[in-house]
Amino acid sequence: MSEHKRSILLNPGPVTLTEGVRNALHRGDWCHREPEFADLTRDINGRLVRVYREMAGAFDAVMLTGSGTSAVEAMLASFAPQDSTTLVVINGVYGERIAKILTVHGKPHTVVASAWDEPMDIDRVRSELDMQPEISHVVAVHHETTTGRLNDMSELGELCRKQGVNLLLDAVSSFGAEAINVDEWNVAALAATANKCLHGVPGIAFVLARKAMWKEGLQPAGSVYLDLAAYYQGQHGEGFSPFTQSVQAAFSLRQALEELEDEGGWEQRRSNYRRRAGRIAVTLKQLGLETMLSPEEYSCVLWSWLLPKGLSYSDVHAALKAEGFVVYAGQGDLSKHIFRIAHMGDIHEDDLDRLDNVLRSCFS
Repeated sequence: MSEHKRSILLNPGPVTLTEGVRNALHRGDWCHREPEFADLTRDINGRLVRVYREMAGAFDAVMLTGSGTSAVEAMLASFAPQDSTTLVVINGVYGERIAKILTVHGKPHTVVASAWDEPMDIDRVRSELDMQPEISHVVAVHHETTTGRLNDMSELGELCRKQGVNLLLDAVSSFGAEAINVDEWNVAALAATANKCLHGVPGIAFVLARKAMWKEGLQPAGSVYLDLAAYYQGQHGEGFSPFTQSVQAAFSLRQALEELEDEGGWEQRRSNYRRRAGRIAVTLKQLGLETMLSPEEYSCVLWSWLLPKGLSYSDVHAALKAEGFVVYAGQGDLSKHIFRIAHMGDIHEDDLDRLDNVLRSCFS
C-alpha cells in the first residue's frame, strides 16, 4: 500500500477516525478520580441521552470501559431478572451471544430463533408471550451485523408494549445512525458502544435505561465489574466510576459526540451512510455482484455481498487492503459465501472515488 493513501476501515467497527477525534487522544494525562474527569463523565452521559430526543429526560446513561459486548453483558446481568423469564429473539451471531450470556449468568430464558438470513419470527414470539406469562423481558438485536439486517422492531415493540413486557435492546451497531423509537418499542434499556456509529475509539461502551429501571429494575448482577448499580450510583453521585475508566477514550468520545451534534445528529449520519451504501451498491451491481439480502432489509450501516464465483474472501480482502481499504469476512458458514462492507467513519468523496476504482479493478 502506498504511504500517501489513507487507510479506510470498511469493517463494522472500529472506524476511520476524524482528525478531531484522533487529536482528542492527546488532550493530557488525567487521573480518573479527579473532579475534572467526573465532570467529563457527567457531560458524556448527558450527551448520550440527547442523541435521541425521545430519550432526553426519560433515560439515564452510564459508561464503562470495555467493548460493545461488555455493555450488552452488563445490561443483561443488571436488568434481566432471576425470578422470571427473558425471551431472546435470534437471527444472527449476536442474538446467539445474548443467549450464551444469559446462560453463563444463570438467568432464566427461552429463545425464538430464525435462520441467519431470515427476519425475526414475530409469530413465534407472539405465541411464546401468549403461552408463557412468566416472560417479563424480551431481548433483541436491532442491527444484526452478521448479515447487515436492520431488524424491524416496530411489530416486536408493539407486542412488548401491549403485553407490558420490557424490551432490552442490543443497539451496539445502530446507536447514532438508525431510528430508535424507545416509547413505541417499549425499550427499557439499551446497550451500545463508542467505536461504531458514534465514530469514537474502542474502549468505552455504555448502557442507557429508563430512570425507573435504575431505581426499581436493577437485579443482582452476579458480577463485580459488570454491576451497573455500582456505575449508576457512582456516576450519578459524585461522578466517579467503581473502576478505572479509559480516560483518553473518554476524551475522544466527547469529541465524537460534539461532531455528531455539529453534523446534524443521527438523522444526518443515517443520510450520509445511506448515500455511501447506495454509491457502493451501484458500482458492485454494475460489476455483477449481488447482495445477500434484499436492499430494503439492510441497515444504513453495513451491507453483505455474495462472493463472485472464483473469488474467495481472502482474495477480495488482500486486493482491497493492498490499496488501503479493509473489508470484513462473513461469520461461521457465511465466511465462504459473503463479504461485508460497512459505511461508518470519516470517509470522504475522494475516498469513495478511489474505492470505486479499486472495486472495479478487483471484480472486473
